[in-house]
Amino acid sequence: MSSQNNLHIQLEGIGKKFGSEWIFKNLNLNLSPGDKLVLLGGNGSGKSTLLQIISGYVLPNAGKVLFRNGEQTEENEYYKNHLSIATPYLELIEDYTLTELIEHCAVYKPFLNKLTAKEIIEIAELKHAENKHIKNYSSGMKQRAKLALAILADCPLLLLDEPASNLDKNAIEWYIKLVGWYGADKTIVVCSNSVKEEYEFCTKELNVMDYK
Repeated sequence: MSSQNNLHIQLEGIGKKFGSEWIFKNLNLNLSPGDKLVLLGGNGSGKSTLLQIISGYVLPNAGKVLFRNGEQTEENEYYKNHLSIATPYLELIEDYTLTELIEHCAVYKPFLNKLTAKEIIEIAELKHAENKHIKNYSSGMKQRAKLALAILADCPLLLLDEPASNLDKNAIEWYIKLVGWYGADKTIVVCSNSVKEEYEFCTKELNVMDYK
């Protein structure tokens, strides 16, 4: 079981621009503990940028992101240790084996149920490649590793950017089951190019194109 999720997230008047062009602006959003939200929009719409703003990886040009855990309210810098993320632009350490990578990640963030590296590898269905270096993984295997590390982290907030990318049909089914088993109590935000398999568990949606 994960730690109790008391995390409330509030986006107030968020705006982001590149140069003089606003990608989106005046965006307000409230997420309660356990909410499942999909961010929709075509390529270049700004949905990945919005996800990065929620993570604290990118700062907005307007507005702010607030996190409230019980009575305590903080801006996003504090909560970087309370979220996990899987995105195309965050690379794995390719000179590590999967076992070494999991052990490295565990130093910074614990895993749910105190899962061991061996257990995580079995859940990821990558036992046949546990001693391979990540650089020798296929794109689909790397995506499995990214998703397993993010979903199995003991964090209340899970951010996923196009999680079905590089996954075949069987792997997408594995991903959906993994989210169902281990993400039920988490607050989850998914970016998607309308690939419904990626976000079929989401009950809320926001189209970034509505905030141009």
